[in-house]
Amino acid sequence: MMDKLIMLLATGFGLGRLPKAPGTWGTLAAFPVHWAIMDLPLELYALSLAAIIGLAVLISGMAEKIIDRPDPGMVVIDEVAGMLIALIAVPATPLAWLLAFVFFRFFDILKPFPIRLIDQRCHGGLGIVMDDLLAGLYALGCIHLLLYLFPGIAG
Repeated sequence: MMDKLIMLLATGFGLGRLPKAPGTWGTLAAFPVHWAIMDLPLELYALSLAAIIGLAVLISGMAEKIIDRPDPGMVVIDEVAGMLIALIAVPATPLAWLLAFVFFRFFDILKPFPIRLIDQRCHGGLGIVMDDLLAGLYALGCIHLLLYLFPGIAG
């Protein structure tokens, strides 16, 4: 029973089990989570984000052991955590959220330095999540630079 709950969370309620592009589908699971926490006071928002990241590390590591394969593609809770980073202080407009999504997927797939290095050298739950958190930070920087340069994106 516990393994089923772990896998349900790890796969983003089954999105990671979809046959094509599980990471992209899993990233979409971040939006309802972000929507649920985005209006919290800053301290509660930060605490919620930290708790979700901690849960992602724990669940990813447990799922990896259940599946008995390193960094399994169906585990997408790491994409949720990374996308939540990319959405920090991004206006709740469709265009801004779409751009944050595109930037996150771009960096998650391309894995520029040091993301690829982290992906290759860190293992277990922390390794699974860390590269996505870095991709989220890269996306966060890009979307906020774009919002600064083109404030109309904010709606």
